[in-house]
Formats: sequence, C-alpha cells, structure tokens
Amino acid sequence: MLSIEHLTLQLPYYTSWWRRRWAEVLSDVSIELHPGEVHAVVGASGAGKSLLAHALLGLLPQPKHQTGRLTFQNRALTAARQRQLRGRELALIPQSLDALDPLVRSQRQVSWAASRAGHARSDAWQAAGQALTHYQLDERSRQAFPHELSGGMARRVLTAMAHVSHAQLIIADEPSVGLDPQQRNRVLDALAALALEGKSVLLITHDLRHALPIAQQVTLMNQGRCIETACASAFRGDGDTLATGYARALWQALPDNHFGVLTTTQAQNVA
Repeated sequence: MLSIEHLTLQLPYYTSWWRRRWAEVLSDVSIELHPGEVHAVVGASGAGKSLLAHALLGLLPQPKHQTGRLTFQNRALTAARQRQLRGRELALIPQSLDALDPLVRSQRQVSWAASRAGHARSDAWQAAGQALTHYQLDERSRQAFPHELSGGMARRVLTAMAHVSHAQLIIADEPSVGLDPQQRNRVLDALAALALEGKSVLLITHDLRHALPIAQQVTLMNQGRCIETACASAFRGDGDTLATGYARALWQALPDNHFGVLTTTQAQNVA
C-alpha cells in the first residue's frame, strides 16, 4: 500500500536576517505499510512523527529539501499525486481539534468531506449521517457545534470525515491525546475497524502502551530517525526479541512492566 524508502527531510532556519541554514528533521526513514494493517509510529515529542505525516500528505511548506522515495499503491507519490489523492485516497485525522470549523455543525462538516471525496451533493448529507451513526454519534451530536462536543466526540467526528472519504490510507496523528479511557478506547477501536475493512492506518502516537492492542507493526522513532520496526507481538515479557536496547528499555519502562528505568545511557544508545 505505502512504501517509504530512505526519506530524509531538511527544513530551513535563519541565524540572521539573511543567512539561512538547514536542519535535518527526518533522517533515512524507511517504513512499509500494508492493507488491513495498523502500523503505529511511536516516539516522544520532537521525534519527527507529525513531520512524517505531513511529508506523506504533501502539507509541508516551502522551502524544504526532501529526498528518498514515496510509493503509494505501486506508483510514485509525487507532489502532484499527493494533491490529487489528499482527502480522497489519503486522509488525515489531525491532532488538533481546531481542525473543525467552530461555526459549523458536525454533520455539515462531515458532508463537506464527503463532497470533497467525490460524493454527489445529494448523497453527501446522507453519507455524513451514516458515518456519524457508525461512530455512535446521535442526532444531538450531529447538530452540535464543535465546542458543544466532548473531546472524544470531536475526534470521532474527525474520524467520520476520514471514513466518508473512502481513503485507503488513513493517518491518525495522536488521536487519543487528552481523552479519558472510555473515549480513548472508542477512538482506537474505530481505527482498528478501519483496518479490518482493508484500509491501511498509520497511527502516530507517543503512547506505546495504548497502541499495542490494535497495532500489527510498531516503528519507534527518536530525533528524526527510525530506531526499530517490530511486530507488536514482540513487545512482551522482557522484550528479549526486540532488536535494540532502546526498544527494550522503552518497553520495560511502561507502567505495566513496573516502570523499569529508561536511563540516559539507554536512551542515547539507539543502535
């Protein structure tokens, strides 16, 4: 479905009004994502996860230096193709709830997404209603403005917008942040259901513990680099089948594993 090969990204910064330098924010990133799979990209803030998502969708501002190869459905994912497929075959569930228009009710916003994806105007409203029902949002929620929704409801509206696009690749950027356990599980279950429909889901999160129940593959990122990609099933016991000390230390540091200590040396030893 999606192949990321040796993606390197540099963005500019200025040391003075006239002197521009380049900072490497993604370095030699390679990931394979398959149909029917949830692939979790896990890392702390600043690891490069959201930059990766925006690079895949062609949403990064110019100027930038980007090298490597992106392939979607066996064809090069060029800038022109990103523009063509965005909101149709490629969908983003953004991290910020500010992505919702504060002056527009839920069903209208989802119907706009349906129209952008190619639904006839007469069908878009009905498709929006069906999608909201699918994500357990009742009539009151459909007619609510964003500020009248809980965080979990708002995220399900964003998920419904991706659902009506019929996208084959869905990128969910920190979809469970700030949610209580019940709402978090609803949102994550919705993503798992999309994968069961044969779609590919790239789950971007800082929370390894909550990604593991729905993910098949996990890529750990640190400082713009892929440290390790492993099957979710490798995160068990003491993590002995994980390839890197960083991955084992991160796994052992989870609450369920008695908060094993992730030392400074282990965090730096990402080889």
